[in-house]
Amino acid sequence: MGFLIDTCIWVDVERGKISPADVEIYTKKEPVFISPVTISELTFGVEMSKNEKIKNKRNAALDRLRKKPLLLIDDITADIFGKIASSLFKKGKQHNHRVQDLWLASQAIQYDFQLLSINFKDFEDIPGLNFVPFYYSLK
Repeated sequence: MGFLIDTCIWVDVERGKISPADVEIYTKKEPVFISPVTISELTFGVEMSKNEKIKNKRNAALDRLRKKPLLLIDDITADIFGKIASSLFKKGKQHNHRVQDLWLASQAIQYDFQLLSINFKDFEDIPGLNFVPFYYSLK
């Protein structure tokens, strides 16, 4: 088994709110993977930076994450995404504001990985997801 980690955690690591050791409390010796979704979200943050110092810091953090193994998004991921989105829609929940989260969840389900996130509400209702909530108080 491995871990897929939500972008918000990588952002908090880059900002110094949590350390890589804090993340390792959860992941232990399990492999950690990166998603193209996370790369896109972090690249967006780099490109939107108006302060050159912050932009460079974000870019350096992104470069470090690019060293992790990358999970591809393929037709199986897309099928899982479609099933999750339709399941939520049938329950009266819109997925439009959660598209990136659903792609991450789809990848975690596809590869039978655990998904670690601070944002419980974004993932708690996704069927078949092995969700691991990150708590700051474990530090």
